[in-house]
Amino acid sequence: MSTLVVGVGDCKVTADPSAELVTYALGSCIAVAIWDPISRVAGLLHFMLPDSAVDRSGNGRDHPYRYADTGTPMLFREAYQHGAEKKRLVVRLAGGASVVDDHGVFNIGKRNYAALRKILWKAGVLVHGEEVGGTISRTVRLDSASGRMMIRPPGEAEREIRAQTGRDGGSQCQNA
Repeated sequence: MSTLVVGVGDCKVTADPSAELVTYALGSCIAVAIWDPISRVAGLLHFMLPDSAVDRSGNGRDHPYRYADTGTPMLFREAYQHGAEKKRLVVRLAGGASVVDDHGVFNIGKRNYAALRKILWKAGVLVHGEEVGGTISRTVRLDSASGRMMIRPPGEAEREIRAQTGRDGGSQCQNA
């Protein structure tokens, strides 16, 4: 099995069924994990901030994966180029914690989450599972063969963020 490490402000997409995508230390950042069960295309984005407009030098052009508004569409486009189809994608989220901002002054985690949900909603993308918020960092692993998304907070056992589907075939947002 090959491990593809996704750094902060980075993204990886693979169609290699032997690959595992991993990102570490998600605090206020958010990981967007996508997986197509037919093509076995997996993608993982680790973005830092909600809006590339804060990048006065280029609106995120130099580092598009740092921002929800530029990185999220790129993650999906790259997955489609590898053979994924939007209607089949299993989408799960993790992160968005308040780890540095104990008093909620900046609310970066909450702002990241709100921006991401708005982007996904406008694109008609359903979220099948999530573990967001709180005050702890997380490590996320995504297995491209099975689509299993594992999460590990510091000092805790690793656990799976399962894809949840409603009775009508739609998704439900659910914390693991």
